[in-house]
Amino acid sequence: MLSMFKNKVLLITGGTGSFGNAVLQRFIDSEIGEIRIFSRDEKKQDDMRRRFNNTKLKFYIGDIRDYQSVLNAVRGSDFIYHAAALKQVPSCEFHPMEAVKTNIFGTENVLEAAINCEVKRVVCLSTDKAVYPINAMGISKAMMEKVIVAKSRSSTQTVICTTRYGNVMASRGSVIPLFANQIRAGHAISITDPNMTRFMMTLDDAVDLVLFAFEYGNPGEIFVQKAPAATIDTLAKALTELLGAPSHPIHVIGTRHGEKLFESLLSREEMVAAEDLGDYYRIPPDLRDLNYSKFIDQGEVLISEAVEYNSHNTTRLNLDGVKKLLMKLRFIQAAVRGELHEPEE
Repeated sequence: MLSMFKNKVLLITGGTGSFGNAVLQRFIDSEIGEIRIFSRDEKKQDDMRRRFNNTKLKFYIGDIRDYQSVLNAVRGSDFIYHAAALKQVPSCEFHPMEAVKTNIFGTENVLEAAINCEVKRVVCLSTDKAVYPINAMGISKAMMEKVIVAKSRSSTQTVICTTRYGNVMASRGSVIPLFANQIRAGHAISITDPNMTRFMMTLDDAVDLVLFAFEYGNPGEIFVQKAPAATIDTLAKALTELLGAPSHPIHVIGTRHGEKLFESLLSREEMVAAEDLGDYYRIPPDLRDLNYSKFIDQGEVLISEAVEYNSHNTTRLNLDGVKKLLMKLRFIQAAVRGELHEPEE
């Protein structure tokens, strides 16, 4: 899959975050010509520059809310992976307009610059929280997906598509590092609802999906990886056993504002049209024109019979299954050895 990037220029927005780092790790030793890291955080950029010390890497300070700074980074790029976003549910709940500015208007800036500069392909990062959204973060990401489809309708030179993820294990800000730190500090693990389920996938899985979308994506499509799920209770118990504290206390604090009992990766409406590709689902865009009667007068009987794809009805991991998956993570491997380690990059 990496052969299509030979001597090409890849721009990663939000490149200093967990997703950006994971994509960079996969590309850095390939025959790619240049990798551009675009983000607001000069400290993280400097850390990354020192860590990789690679002439393929070029750094651009900027904010996707500012079209001109985006345009400066986009010019001359062949491909874009758009990962820059506000992702934390609580912060978006308290500051919803910040989520709108970054996740919606910021995405429009990236796509508009890509189209104007005739970038070949753009792959955007979305989330399961965009399906039947109940919180500001999910709503902003759902609107982001609508912006992507709308831009795809009018883009002839640039292919724009989306990857949609569930929980990425041990990424920065996720619950696994929190639980591990609570165990090491001797504090009770704080869980919201023991029966709450979440999809489980690794950053390597996430990068595989990105590469698949780059190679096979058509305008406006959304790609979803089939993923197992686990309850929060099973996840917490798996971590206590792996870290040698099977009797560690677990404190149930109750569901927080903006949280769901389970997450969905595909809605009922999307499942009707989704193409099963084995490891992935491909969701075609709704590319109907502005003839509004097609939206109002033409129904779809199958939607009433469809079932969404969610973390309650996907493959459910037991305790051993979660432990096996956790042990694929460098963060957990280091924690089991008793070493301090940053969350997955």
